[in-house]
Amino acid sequence: QVQLVESGGGLVQAGGSLRLSCAASGSIFSINTMGWYRQAPGKQRELVAVTIGGSTNYADPVKGRFTISRDNAKNTVYLQMNSLKPEDTAIYYCNAVVRTYGGTRNYWGQGTQVTVSS
Repeated sequence: QVQLVESGGGLVQAGGSLRLSCAASGSIFSINTMGWYRQAPGKQRELVAVTIGGSTNYADPVKGRFTISRDNAKNTVYLQMNSLKPEDTAIYYCNAVVRTYGGTRNYWGQGTQVTVSS
């Protein structure tokens, strides 16, 4: 079993910053991809940022404002969010593609709410 536990969400004013964390735990052999997705009310879940090996990719709306980073020793991924806008309001989900001794699977965290007030 693998668990992803997110933290760091909250309420912030426009222009402010938040840092999300997601720690993976359990019977982990290796983690390939780790990333963040978000889902706003009435909208589909969308990719925010992802790190694959040593490379990173960002959705256009967050480029230049958000930074994804990873601590492989701690199986943790972070999302530093700066210059937040009201349209960034959403539930943010951590995602990881984890290889266990039973095989490779896609895992999701429970989500953390980010609310940006205008």
